[in-house]
Amino acid sequence: MADEVVLLDFCASMFAMRARVALAEKGVKYENREEDLRNKSSLLLQMNPVHKMIPVLIHNGKPICESLIIVQYVDEVWRDKAPLLPSDPYQRARSRFWADFIDKKLYVASRKIWGTKGEEQEAGKKEFIEALKQLEGELGDRPYFEGESFGFLDIALIPFYSWYYAYETFGRACRNLLQTLKRCMSLLLIGYRTGC
Repeated sequence: MADEVVLLDFCASMFAMRARVALAEKGVKYENREEDLRNKSSLLLQMNPVHKMIPVLIHNGKPICESLIIVQYVDEVWRDKAPLLPSDPYQRARSRFWADFIDKKLYVASRKIWGTKGEEQEAGKKEFIEALKQLEGELGDRPYFEGESFGFLDIALIPFYSWYYAYETFGRACRNLLQTLKRCMSLLLIGYRTGC
């Protein structure tokens, strides 16, 4: 029996992009169902009754919610191609830590830049720059966060590249990080399409 894989998606969602990239990296064929976020489908509400948000990966009728959890799931289920997480437990834990950092620090700071004004926006800019510097410190001189190959942490960060202008404007001191983001985006543009 072939796997039935459906992704409840919204093309502009940076979080859904993570799921699309992981599935593409693993070569998984799936049905993409675009959601109207103003008029959520009964399937979305059934598959994610807690948060009622995309992305949701439905694998053989079972829902997996939250973008980073979906990426980890995809890596575990389709482990025969392109490992996304390191095999070493310590390195896996570090990757998960930094992915959590991206969601809790970089994303929150980004939201302050776009969604506030005045002092709060200025504080967001400082937090954003500090988060970029910390990520660049973790990256070091490696071409990708996992070393020589594209992986989990790159997937966690790559959707933020759509905010490129902000990275260029506020992250000028983080050239290695910007180069890695560009390298990851070239994989998306050259290697495969992400569904949008």
